[in-house]
Amino acid sequence: MGGLERLIAALGRAVAWLTLVMVLVTVCIVVLRYGFNLGWIWLQESVVYMHAAVFMLAAAWTLQDDGHVRVDIFYRERSDAYRDWVNLAGYLFLLMPFCVCLMVMGWEYVAASWRLLEGSREAGGLPTVYLLKSLILLMPALLLAQALCAGVAAIGRLRAEPG
Repeated sequence: MGGLERLIAALGRAVAWLTLVMVLVTVCIVVLRYGFNLGWIWLQESVVYMHAAVFMLAAAWTLQDDGHVRVDIFYRERSDAYRDWVNLAGYLFLLMPFCVCLMVMGWEYVAASWRLLEGSREAGGLPTVYLLKSLILLMPALLLAQALCAGVAAIGRLRAEPG
């Protein structure tokens, strides 16, 4: 595992802990709201931010760990070489174009948010919407990096195969 893959795994493991934090913050929100009639918009928005971070920043780690859902009726009983070819085709023709498209389409949207230093539209909300929107570019960048690493590894295994 290379340095880039270790970084992706470390980031994935780190943001995975946000699921526990989300549960605890949600419990606090419920207790404060219904037990003490208190509530803060920023606290509720923080759960949304954490939720987005978990799904968008851990996607590449999930790919690395082969944890994404797939229809493997014709995949699981096949040879390792067959699986490498299928994965390589998926990376090249599906995942990589999707990542590039998302980055190209999302660039101006995220850049506009940064130019404004966009904050929440709600009074008392978090002033960092631009950081949340940045995940739109970080997710495909991390997925693209992981797909490149996995693709290079698959090619290496295929080249090492006899015949």
